[in-house]
Amino acid sequence: MAACLKLFITLYSCICFIIAGVVDGKPNFVILLMDDMGWGDLGVFGEPNKETPFLDKMAAEGMIFPDFYSANPLCSPSRAALLSGRLPIRNGFFTTNAHARNAYTPQIITGGIPDSEILLPEVLKKLGYRNKIIGKWHLGHRPQYHPLKHGFDEWFGAPNCHFGPYNDIDTPNIPVYKDAEMAGRYYEEFVIDRNTGESNLTKMYLNEAHHFIKKQVARKEPFFLYWAADATHDPLYASSNFLGTSNRGLYGDAVKELDYSVGQILQSLKDNGVDKNTLVFFSSDNGAATYAKTGGGSNGPFLCGKQTTFEGGMREPTIAWWPGVVQPGKVSHQVGSLMDLYTSFIELAGGNIPKDRAVDGISLKSALLNNTVRDRPLFYYRGDELMAVRVGLYKAHLWTWTNSMKEFNAGINFCPGEEIEGVTTHEQMNNTNQPLLFNIGRDPGEKYIIRPNSEEYKKVMPLIMVQVNQHKKNLVPGKPQLNMCDRSVMNWSPPGCEKFKCLQGPQPDPYECSWPH
Repeated sequence: MAACLKLFITLYSCICFIIAGVVDGKPNFVILLMDDMGWGDLGVFGEPNKETPFLDKMAAEGMIFPDFYSANPLCSPSRAALLSGRLPIRNGFFTTNAHARNAYTPQIITGGIPDSEILLPEVLKKLGYRNKIIGKWHLGHRPQYHPLKHGFDEWFGAPNCHFGPYNDIDTPNIPVYKDAEMAGRYYEEFVIDRNTGESNLTKMYLNEAHHFIKKQVARKEPFFLYWAADATHDPLYASSNFLGTSNRGLYGDAVKELDYSVGQILQSLKDNGVDKNTLVFFSSDNGAATYAKTGGGSNGPFLCGKQTTFEGGMREPTIAWWPGVVQPGKVSHQVGSLMDLYTSFIELAGGNIPKDRAVDGISLKSALLNNTVRDRPLFYYRGDELMAVRVGLYKAHLWTWTNSMKEFNAGINFCPGEEIEGVTTHEQMNNTNQPLLFNIGRDPGEKYIIRPNSEEYKKVMPLIMVQVNQHKKNLVPGKPQLNMCDRSVMNWSPPGCEKFKCLQGPQPDPYECSWPH
């Protein structure tokens, strides 16, 4: 008996030592953030073609989070929330030009991530980390908003989405940056063939990741890699080795290449001997673009998609991987958010969460190490409006809206084949006095409204409204960054353009942006 007890104590001490050693030794962090990839796009989450073997293997070796969310159903505010740990209504990534409208950072936007926000790479840098972003930034394209001004040491990617090609007269093509200066432009030095969908961008992003990991291991410095590939965002693209290989068309080709790239990045961590000292999170910035129909992704059983605050718009396919620390093959039912990566990484790195502001992310350390679940409300925002809230397995819609009937009649449909009377409304419906209630445990598709006169509704709704009222009472909105547009601030003459060509833009003429969604 004594011998068994001694063995148990020894094993327990070893386990604690390993975990403590990893944490005290500052683990590396990798975020693999996809663009418009849906919850239902992975084989492990039920995609029937089973074309994501590397991500499915990552899930088998790690932990999946089926109840994980973005902080917004659109790219820019979601990414701002991830890196700040704060809801877009707090960090300024919203508009007040019209009620409950999604807004982002196209070339004409004048705003960007405020200097007052303390981003994740800024905190990690003070803790000795070297930080690199590969891919899409989308938090402001003017030089003062660039990644290297906000904690990143290296950058290979673009400030905006890869829209185009443009003529460089009315509209400039988007620049691609190598650190602080542009290395060319999309559709010029960086080719995307709009006819075939062929581009080597994902391949370039993968090579950049390999190089950065190898370099940081040689330097013996902890690192944070933010790999934000955007091949699954329209216009879709993939390299020649993947074109035409998927049963799902060009979108599937892009998914297959991203899946392969994830596998290669994880293998690079193993080959360089840092896999057991690296926490990797895979997720997406918002739900799949269901309005693209077969040209977009799948949100599995969830209602609607990108642009909406229904489950399909904000529930994300998420996997955590940390060999030797996170037990393999686990499922966490922790209600998580991309904002939690901010809090979790800082805690695991031995840093302190900023005390001078509200931080919405919670730490996932206990969920990762012990598979525990912590109660927390989840708030669904669209622009300046709190649209819905989740508490436990219940979700209450304070407002419902897909898009206007005018846009719907023009063919823009955020919920194709999923119209539910009184739920997927084409007018902004204020349900605050009697919110629509769903149990998304037994009804993940938000199809069956719980009747207000039922005992279940009467029991649950007061508890939800306590959370809503407390949140609103303590809310201090940030200064909206997405209100003003101006063609003069477009990517006419980015830093480093003299090596290629600098363009002449118009004179300043600011105006209020229009956000139809």
